[in-house]
Amino acid sequence: MLRVEGLETAYGASQVLFGLSLEISEGEAVTLLGRNGMGKTTTVRSIMGLTRARAGAISFRGRRIEREAPDRIARAGIALVPEGRQIFPNLSVREHLVAFADNRAGRKDPWTPDKVFDLFENLGKRRDHMGNQLSGGEQQMLAIGRALVTNPHLLILDEATEGLAPLVREEIWRCLERLRAAGQTILVIDKYIERLVRLADRHTIIERGRVAWQGGSAELDADRGLWHRYLGV
Repeated sequence: MLRVEGLETAYGASQVLFGLSLEISEGEAVTLLGRNGMGKTTTVRSIMGLTRARAGAISFRGRRIEREAPDRIARAGIALVPEGRQIFPNLSVREHLVAFADNRAGRKDPWTPDKVFDLFENLGKRRDHMGNQLSGGEQQMLAIGRALVTNPHLLILDEATEGLAPLVREEIWRCLERLRAAGQTILVIDKYIERLVRLADRHTIIERGRVAWQGGSAELDADRGLWHRYLGV
């Protein structure tokens, strides 16, 4: 579904990614791992067209997208749950979901605002609250729901559990496990390796903008040396 080949991205004179490559097949859950500052979010920004790649190729469902605008990439069926949530303070929960609702993957049983409220019951109870009236956990649920109602081919989550209380974090993990079981293709950036090896099929670890390791969950779970070497666990 997604193929990134030889990706190089910079901010001005400061290069961040150096020939990074990764692939995601339809129905897979894949992670992008690494310490802070290693280029994970820059990789996502490059995929979404938010930061233009200097070199390399990004293909989504057989179509080159590295030179396309972010709105065209989103309409092609990639949805991002961004780091920092980026909720509109003056829109209600329901307005957020209605404004973004689409069926970009052409699903027979698409995600709707009401289905999001079934997934996150607490969010449903606050459907008429404005974005700035929600807790951090509720804002994260809304950010995920907002992405889901676009019915994407690929869902990308950048630090979706960061800064959340343990109970809310568990609710997010349960949501991801449900999406995974339903066959949603997912790319996850997160730091909770113990949960990621249970959720994902494959993992890519990056170090200073380069791929340091790639492999399956069984391999990553068995080699705790990788955790210490590249993930600071």
